[in-house]
Amino acid sequence: MASPVPISRPNGLRDRLTIPVLAFGGILMAVMQTVVVPLLPDLPRLTGSSPGAVSWTVTATLLSGAVLTPVLGRAGDMYGKRRVLTAALALMTVGSVMCALSSDITVLISARALQGAAASVVPLSISILRDELPPERRGSAVALMSSTVGIGAALGLPLAALVIQYADWHTMFWLTSALGATGVAAVWWAVKESPVREPGRFDALGALGLAAGLVCLLLGVSQGGQWGWGSPRITGLFAGALVVLALWWWHQLRSPRPLVDLRLAVRPRVGLSHVAALLTGFAFYANSLVTAQLVQAPKATGYGLQLSIVATGLCLLPGGVTMLLLSPVSARISAARGPRITLALGAAVIACGYAVRIVDSRDLWMIILGATVVATGTTLAYSALPTLILRAVPAGQTASANGVNVLMRTIGQAVSSAAVAAVLVHHSSPVAGTPVPALHGYLLAFAMAGAVALVACAAALSIPGEAASGATRGARGENRSDRDQTPAGT
Repeated sequence: MASPVPISRPNGLRDRLTIPVLAFGGILMAVMQTVVVPLLPDLPRLTGSSPGAVSWTVTATLLSGAVLTPVLGRAGDMYGKRRVLTAALALMTVGSVMCALSSDITVLISARALQGAAASVVPLSISILRDELPPERRGSAVALMSSTVGIGAALGLPLAALVIQYADWHTMFWLTSALGATGVAAVWWAVKESPVREPGRFDALGALGLAAGLVCLLLGVSQGGQWGWGSPRITGLFAGALVVLALWWWHQLRSPRPLVDLRLAVRPRVGLSHVAALLTGFAFYANSLVTAQLVQAPKATGYGLQLSIVATGLCLLPGGVTMLLLSPVSARISAARGPRITLALGAAVIACGYAVRIVDSRDLWMIILGATVVATGTTLAYSALPTLILRAVPAGQTASANGVNVLMRTIGQAVSSAAVAAVLVHHSSPVAGTPVPALHGYLLAFAMAGAVALVACAAALSIPGEAASGATRGARGENRSDRDQTPAGT
């Protein structure tokens, strides 16, 4: 049984800096995930390796992040959230130092796998905010923390492009190493260790089973386009994922202290929130993937703008700024109408953004407008998801439950990447001897992502309503959940 939830009030500089420091960690995590993207076209030449090997600098981070997020979330609930958060940021920083010191592709892939541990930063931070903040401050802080994913991604691309353009590429990793070390020190100094614990023995077998199943699943999804969707390797990976995850599910139901409480996860308020997270992750990620390719397409295609990678990053920057500015607004909507309404509204706005993209994807200002509208919807949706989880699970399981929710977003993003790639490859035509996606392919990708966003909206509206509505009753409901520490509806 978890210990009582403390309610802290700002008292001194450290308490006042808790939210900014945690937000800095979230932004830094997102920056670390995106800084390698501008390097991908040149890494084969810089490392003397093949494009296929270079792609693993992205795949390794995706796989390790997906595996470690629920595992570190559970460890945070058991052993201390600040302790595990600091360790995750430290692993991310060590990985950055390894990248700065080496040009060997094997070392770079290993380092990027270490950096995947940082994917647990956001769910751990959200759990700390629940433990340490009073209800009236919690909503806006959680919304800001959720938005850091988009803010960091929007900042990371142009920052990395600028550094690579004017300095040696290793300089970028030295810079991120310094930022990572700053983040570790800041968290250790400013963030209190929460006394909330979920005691028990760590489910090592469950962690290994989840890791094996997710690696098979996500490796098959991410590499299906290169290896062939019907190839023996891909079918074997999917079959392996099905068998391993089925055995893992059976083990979790039998374990007295499971890694993931599946009985809690399948309850409508939690399970539908996870489904909505997967669908929203799919819809959101297509925006970044398609926008970057579209504006960099050669002018010979008839629609491309042939922008540089720096200009491409700047096109996505308004979306990141919008996410920062709108996070307090999303918190107010959740307080007034409930987080499921905020989630449904966000998914609907994402669909509207893709409608804008379908109407006009030739003019730069319309491209930026459509991308920003999608970012606006993502802000609303991503800020509501952790609030839904916080209100539906016991205090002692917030980090692991939010870790699973982030995992579902990651799976959605991986599937989105594979689906968008398949659509664009199928609708390509040669330009100057090189296959380039046709505009029709991009429009189909927008339509697909918009349709998924509408399904996410329907899933959000299917989530059972809050026990109380309105700002006052919502705060009262959160206070009650803090006292009882039992999921709503039990």
